Amino acid sequence: MALEFLSPLHKASRQISMYLEGSTEALGISPLEGHVLSYLAKYAPAPVGELVRVFGIKQSTLTSLLDRLEKTGLVRRVINPDDRRSFLIHITQVGRRLTQRLNRLLQTLERGIRERVRPADVKGFHAVMGAVDDLTGVRVRDR
Repeated sequence: MALEFLSPLHKASRQISMYLEGSTEALGISPLEGHVLSYLAKYAPAPVGELVRVFGIKQSTLTSLLDRLEKTGLVRRVINPDDRRSFLIHITQVGRRLTQRLNRLLQTLERGIRERVRPADVKGFHAVMGAVDDLTGVRVRDR
């Protein structure tokens, strides 16, 4: 049985990641690091647990990723005042500037996709994504 929705969604996710690899590498980050930075640019400060949930990666993988981002001055960890056993992740000004450059690449990709589809196709895409959201009931972000 062919998976009419899930296989194409997975394939598209992988294609986007592979497409961005060269560009993010030129910025000195991986596509996943870029994704985390883009998230932090919008939602920081974010608890580590939230990032684990949103990105669906192991805590140890996220810790290594955050170590790299912190070492390059893109993020900083601050003890969570509500739970001193955990950290809040902040994006630095350097991280914000890099994220702005990354977002320009993403906007170019987004425009290119939009130019290749009709408004009805976009509406249908949003309907499929809404169905995934409704059916799974999974919320990856609390706020």
